[in-house]
Amino acid sequence: MSASEPLLLGIETSCDETGVGIVRGRTLLADTTASSVPEHVRYGGVVPEIASRAHVEALAPTVARALSDAKVSIGDLDGIAVTAGPGLAGCLVVGVAAAKAMALALGLPLYAVNHLAAHIAVDTLEHGPLPRDCLALLVSGGHTSLLRVGDLAAGDYQTLGTTLDDAAGEAFDKVARLLGLGFPGGPLIDACARTGDPSAIRFPRALRGAEYGYDVSFSGLKTAVARWVEVAQVTPATPLPVADIAASFQAAVVDVLVERTLRATREFGITDVILGGGVAANSRLRAVLTEQAGRRGVRVRAPRPALCTDNGAMVAALGSHLMSRGVPPTPLACGVDPSAGMSVPGDGRSAAPHRWHSV
Repeated sequence: MSASEPLLLGIETSCDETGVGIVRGRTLLADTTASSVPEHVRYGGVVPEIASRAHVEALAPTVARALSDAKVSIGDLDGIAVTAGPGLAGCLVVGVAAAKAMALALGLPLYAVNHLAAHIAVDTLEHGPLPRDCLALLVSGGHTSLLRVGDLAAGDYQTLGTTLDDAAGEAFDKVARLLGLGFPGGPLIDACARTGDPSAIRFPRALRGAEYGYDVSFSGLKTAVARWVEVAQVTPATPLPVADIAASFQAAVVDVLVERTLRATREFGITDVILGGGVAANSRLRAVLTEQAGRRGVRVRAPRPALCTDNGAMVAALGSHLMSRGVPPTPLACGVDPSAGMSVPGDGRSAAPHRWHSV
């Protein structure tokens, strides 16, 4: 670690996690998170207004804790990075407003970044620079995307496929609720599936085959699980095989994601895959993708599970990457974009992860 490398603080408030991370170059100094998940459990999902208010209350103490963990003062910072989209509008506004205030008060450059790009950049904290040409499989509660990535700082990436309906994480939440497991569904289904048989029930794998491209669909799978449970509950004397259902559902999701990813590596001759997003913490997805990719000579890079879920470290990592590449900072007049993707709507061009419209 060199003291000449930029010291960046990153703020992540796109959903229900208030994340603050501090990095120097590609060295992680602090990754601090305050979660409002317990406040959403009773509703079975994230309530945007509750999440926004939780960010307002948690942000200042989370920043203070991160600075303490990193053993740096606020005056040591070289820049501020913040998620400006995609995400929940009210949540994004809280983080961006705080980042603007800090940047203005401290006279520091501001980098308003794309949440999805940050999920890719966080891998550099553990595995070093990204390969020049790689695939990124981003799987979370709000997004399921397969991207071809060249130069992240320059916006050199192409969206190969995305979800046509429910994102994978959203499907996990809905099936977990159906099975009475609770919220959030991803880790609960993963844990439950470990005692189940993934081949017990043959749930559908939608849009299989090259003719469908790289898009995915999980709405039909979710419905198939609901119908199976509905029929099974006609005979109440037989206990519902929750573990087998969870394992079979999880296997169906993983099979689709792995098939799309490995097909893309063959088509484009790519040998490196970056796995990111909250569902990237899923044990079966990590194991199956790594094993099947390895047999084809493809390397899989996945950050540790704590860095897969939403966190400030990933935002700081992307901000540090942009700053070290000499990318101009974001104007303080920037706004948020709740529906931001990884491409410019309408013309197919890539969107750099730091360019935002003005308010």
